[in-house]
Amino acid sequence: MDEQVATALDDAFPHRNVDAVNPSGPSWNDENRTVGIDFSDGERVYLKMANDGDGTRIARERAVIAYVGAKSVVPVPTVLASEPERRVPYLVTAPVSGPSLLQSWSDASVSERAELARRVGTALANIHSLRFENHAHIVGGDADGLELEAGPWTDVLAERVTEMREIASSDRFDHRFDDVLEAVEANRDLLDESPAALVHGDPAQPNCFHGEDGIGFLDWEIAHIGDPVRDIERTRNLQIDSLRGDGPEEIVAAFYDGYRERAGGLPDGFEERRRVYDAVRLFGHTGVFDEYVSFLDVPPDELADWMETEMNRRLAVIS
Repeated sequence: MDEQVATALDDAFPHRNVDAVNPSGPSWNDENRTVGIDFSDGERVYLKMANDGDGTRIARERAVIAYVGAKSVVPVPTVLASEPERRVPYLVTAPVSGPSLLQSWSDASVSERAELARRVGTALANIHSLRFENHAHIVGGDADGLELEAGPWTDVLAERVTEMREIASSDRFDHRFDDVLEAVEANRDLLDESPAALVHGDPAQPNCFHGEDGIGFLDWEIAHIGDPVRDIERTRNLQIDSLRGDGPEEIVAAFYDGYRERAGGLPDGFEERRRVYDAVRLFGHTGVFDEYVSFLDVPPDELADWMETEMNRRLAVIS
């Protein structure tokens, strides 16, 4: 129970006693901190706090959870308390009903993983069925509607890339961010024609869980109104592919099939736009180069050489 946790809990639950504060699991996101709280009466909740005092992400997540919960069949956590404008901005949620996708995936066979991937594809298509007139950043809202700062998708995407640059834990590849931003701008005509849908933004396995109505999603803090193609490819990259290679064909095909079953097909222009997002996506890895070196247990120079070569390859495809 440090000062940050105590400040948030005193505001949200001023008269409740706490038995334990537990880490919620590994995270490479330094913007927020999440802990599990065990109250003396036996109830457990999860407390997410903004480390820098900026409640923007907390406000966004609170709004999107309320909106998705009201407008979609996709399971979301229950918000118990939230104050984005406090000294320690926070969001408190109840435990979700089922296990995380990561738990079921780790012990599953290839065929079982294919079925899980199909269900993820269907759930993602359900999210993307929430359409809007314009691409936008989400700045607030509730179950009735989202408050948006609209703009062309190219601009919204470029601002997302800039945010990735700002929060990167490693600056080893900082010089390549400008190359990616130039490639995004060069493809403006292609990108701005994409549909405007609600996208999760960080659909990793730890952010997915089994709900009564299918796969649900946690951690909506970087959700926005964007191109569903980018969310589809981020999901594949985060859940099925490895850093340096494609995932098993059976699992990839099942994931796409699950999406098609709900959406009627992959978005028009899928193949063309996915190539742009493949270049953008690599910065999800290069920005945490230091973390990957430790996680993969490979020589730093070997990994750096591969990342540099791979970035050149991906940029060449879209230039």
